[in-house]
Amino acid sequence: MDTNDGGTRPRGFAADIATDLKAGRAVELAEIYALDAVSDDERAAIDAYISTAPQAERDAFNERVRQARETLALAFTAEEEPPAGLLERTLSQLPAQLPAQAPAQLAEAAPSQPAAEAAGPASGDELAAARHKREERRRPSATRRWLIGAAAAAALALGGVGIGSYVASQNDPVKQVLQAQDVREATASVTGGGTVMLSISASKDAVVVRMKDVPPPPAGKVYQMWLIPKNGSAPVSQGLMDAEALTKPAVVSGIGPASTLGITVEPAGGSSSPTLPTVAAARLDS
Repeated sequence: MDTNDGGTRPRGFAADIATDLKAGRAVELAEIYALDAVSDDERAAIDAYISTAPQAERDAFNERVRQARETLALAFTAEEEPPAGLLERTLSQLPAQLPAQAPAQLAEAAPSQPAAEAAGPASGDELAAARHKREERRRPSATRRWLIGAAAAAALALGGVGIGSYVASQNDPVKQVLQAQDVREATASVTGGGTVMLSISASKDAVVVRMKDVPPPPAGKVYQMWLIPKNGSAPVSQGLMDAEALTKPAVVSGIGPASTLGITVEPAGGSSSPTLPTVAAARLDS
């Protein structure tokens, strides 16, 4: 957890979005952005910042937004009452920075619908006042912003295992391979420098391919991956890697019939058959 006093106190949100963005906390705002707990102006400020942020920061922000929204979609697929005491149990696991009145504030933020319906139809002035109150809630103070962040964190963290991470793991082929019980590692040197690292899982019939310190392909060229079958038949293309793709893991599926993963340098757009020699060749069978 990030801290601001030598690692003893959790870092909270600032009183305004601009300060958080200036402090480099854009990724930490992903959940309240996904939950629409920001005003229109704040959303515009976040969008403007993310649009010009470094690619890694942009990807991290978008991934957390995606996970938060997937978690909400999963949570609301069935209309069921939450387990008794869930809020209290969740709050008890949050840092001590959570104000003592937090449960009351959270309860206040979600008024009872039946009570509102019992009051009868609202007048125009009442509707305007309610709309204004909703807008005020979308401009939280430092305390309320922390509560929103804590609520988002609670939604995404249950028993130390993130629901969002769990959902992502179930839909992320990279994580499926890396978390497989039979995963094993292999490496191979790349001509020109660097290493190709493989995480191989027979149970998932797939391998995760990661490049380390591999230089970008020459201008007008790309790296192309191939599965080389055990029976000696023609290699099968498994996709291209340009300079940007080198920084990300790739998943190659259907490795059962193959003995080797080969990598060649090909013209932009790739080739129908490998241009030899390979720049890397890694055994897939143990």
